[in-house]
Amino acid sequence: MINHPSYAVEPWAVRETGLDLDTLAQSESVLALSNGHIGWRGNLDEGEPHGLPGSYLNGVHEVHSLPYAEAGYGYPESGQTVVNVANGKIIRLLVDDEPFDLRYGELHSHERVLDLRAGVLHRTCEWTSPSGRRVKVRSSRLVSLTQRAVAAVTYEVEPQGCEVRVVLQSELVANEELPRVVGDPRVAKTLQSPLESLEHAAEGNRLRLLHRTRNSGLRVAAAAGHTVVGPEGTRLSSESSEDVARLTVTSVLRDGQRLTMEKLVAYGWSAMRSLPGLRDQVDAALAGASGGAWQGLAAEQRAYLDAFWARADVEIDGDERIQQAVRFALFHVLQAGARAEQRALPAKGLTGSGYDGHAFWDTESFVLPLLTYSEPSAVRDALSWRRSTLPAARARATQLGLRGAAFPWRTIDGAECSAYWPAGSAAFHVNADIAEAVVRYVSATGDTAFDRDCGLELLVETARMWRSLGHHDHHGRFHIDGVTGPDEYTAVKDDNTYTNLMAAANLRAAADAAARYPDRATELGLDEEETASWRDAADAMYVPYNSELRVHEQHEGFTRLEHWDFDGTRPDQYPLLLHFPYFDLYRKQVIKQADLVLAMYTRGEYFDAEHKARNFTYYESLTVRDSSLSASCQAVMAAEIGHLRLAYEYLVEAALTDLEDLARNTRDGLHLASLAGTWTALVAGFGGMRPRGDTLAFTPKLPERFRRLAFRLQTRGRRLLIEIEHCAATYTLLEGAPLSLWHYDSSVTVATNAPQRLRIDPQPRLLQPSQPPGRAPLGHDAGTGAVTEVEGPAA
Repeated sequence: MINHPSYAVEPWAVRETGLDLDTLAQSESVLALSNGHIGWRGNLDEGEPHGLPGSYLNGVHEVHSLPYAEAGYGYPESGQTVVNVANGKIIRLLVDDEPFDLRYGELHSHERVLDLRAGVLHRTCEWTSPSGRRVKVRSSRLVSLTQRAVAAVTYEVEPQGCEVRVVLQSELVANEELPRVVGDPRVAKTLQSPLESLEHAAEGNRLRLLHRTRNSGLRVAAAAGHTVVGPEGTRLSSESSEDVARLTVTSVLRDGQRLTMEKLVAYGWSAMRSLPGLRDQVDAALAGASGGAWQGLAAEQRAYLDAFWARADVEIDGDERIQQAVRFALFHVLQAGARAEQRALPAKGLTGSGYDGHAFWDTESFVLPLLTYSEPSAVRDALSWRRSTLPAARARATQLGLRGAAFPWRTIDGAECSAYWPAGSAAFHVNADIAEAVVRYVSATGDTAFDRDCGLELLVETARMWRSLGHHDHHGRFHIDGVTGPDEYTAVKDDNTYTNLMAAANLRAAADAAARYPDRATELGLDEEETASWRDAADAMYVPYNSELRVHEQHEGFTRLEHWDFDGTRPDQYPLLLHFPYFDLYRKQVIKQADLVLAMYTRGEYFDAEHKARNFTYYESLTVRDSSLSASCQAVMAAEIGHLRLAYEYLVEAALTDLEDLARNTRDGLHLASLAGTWTALVAGFGGMRPRGDTLAFTPKLPERFRRLAFRLQTRGRRLLIEIEHCAATYTLLEGAPLSLWHYDSSVTVATNAPQRLRIDPQPRLLQPSQPPGRAPLGHDAGTGAVTEVEGPAA
């Protein structure tokens, strides 16, 4: 893993058996812990050395001006960047006055284990100080999935064959110095000292820091409580200043004695609550967690994850590497959404500051499908957050001369933060992606209360935007001009197929929802004339098609553009946008990430099998995958068409994006969309799962590498197990009332204690399509090359 021999492949853990400072930043992302509210990067307990310090609270950000060489009407004025809040992970150790620093002395052993079943990061190491004192250090940490505001660390030091004087310094530290990286738009804007002190305190074993972000004015609180067990003579003292609160523990340990510390940390933030209110909030969170302390939190964590794995686990026989990768992916996606509770789900989750901590369309299109069938409450919260930002989206639409709501391309609090119009604000498809997530959630859960009270409003306001953005021509066809689809290398084009088809689905879904809830629709100002206009636009939606090539066009006129000179492009010139002007990219046939191919997955009912195969082959030869979002989409469609080997190769690329740092930017945080895409490639690709009305349809098939694929999911209050072998698939209802499913074109009803085993016909071998020179998926050779990836231009 991370192309390094220190990482082992095993089914339920990510184990680092040595420490390499050159990959420290990557490991901090891989070993990060979060619950969607709090995020702790996998930094060493002692704080140094580090790649990127990181302690995050979902939604805590600073604002800064967006500079423009030439300003224009409608350009966003302010950017937003995630803030590194007070670090509560730090426990420094001094051994006979020498700091425990792995860059000095002798490190005999060092192991860290991210336990995917327990939700805990364990560390064990033995170290001899420069003066010859040997100690063993053990620590464990967690970010609670059950107590939203709480994280915890347990730390133990034990001398090895000697007597030592040890000092532990447990700290809360704000305004840590961050590394500066220039020239990479994927890296966050570096903020120097974004927090100003409001209050600090150290009282016995309790520490507290309260700060405010200088420009956005958000109040942030962190508090820590400690339990210390050591030999007689162990002493404690505490102190605080504006940016540091510290508990110091001193003790003399003889061989065989141990000094143990349990540290509970609580966080809170608010734009409105008073200073006393915020102080009381974190103190109450500590009091609530202190009853069971570490053991209680760890037991709750394991129970929470046991329930999650029972409804979401994926099992693979025949590929240990992908088995580990998919569980790693499920774990981190769960961490990102479990307790986000009506906050955004950033592209990096809370594992790093990449992309400034912004949320994109990735959330609704890649992350929420997984959570819909495994942790639907997190989806309800994520979409409720989108609804809470409707005032900003309506204001943005008005600014752009549109009706309804125009949701932002990238944001933290709902305001548009993209300073580059062509690959930002012009990507209106984010509206339809949100609408699709609403429809998917309601279909999978039957949550009529959400459908009426929240979903309808999202569908209505997004539909209003599409109706005002598009227009009917003199033939009656409906066009949406001047937009950017998922492929950011063909920006500001007319009639992007993905956008048009998704907009049509959005318009129909909004009209259907209005018909379901006429009283609520009236409250939103709807009448029959408006909903009829939506259906008319959807029915008349124009989709460009080249009848000579017999392929659908990614956008109007795409297939007549000049082809990119792939043979003249060197491997080191990818990603293209860092080496070529947008002027050149925008007028050539070259694709950053799956666009029309994604449309064939999300709106598959529009394309017949023959066109899917022909379109896939055509666009496969043009797609360079300068984005980590692409591989999972290509895997799904390759599997549907029957290119099973190619689908497997794309699965490997999606699955190992972070574990092998394929994009060379895992240091800045994990790629949540690619992680979720691992699940999508398996479940929607090889499982062939698609929503069909209020139930699910499956067209399963396996690549040669797999002997068996099994996955669990929940839908409509039922818990299902689908097991796929090369010759048959077995559908088992684990819990709930009988349910009708589709296996290929056959309807089958499953009930508890009555699994259904159905035949899978042999798959024909197809000629595999080619990719641009040097851009074939990594497949079995993952880790020997790099997939460079950029989500968009620098803000």
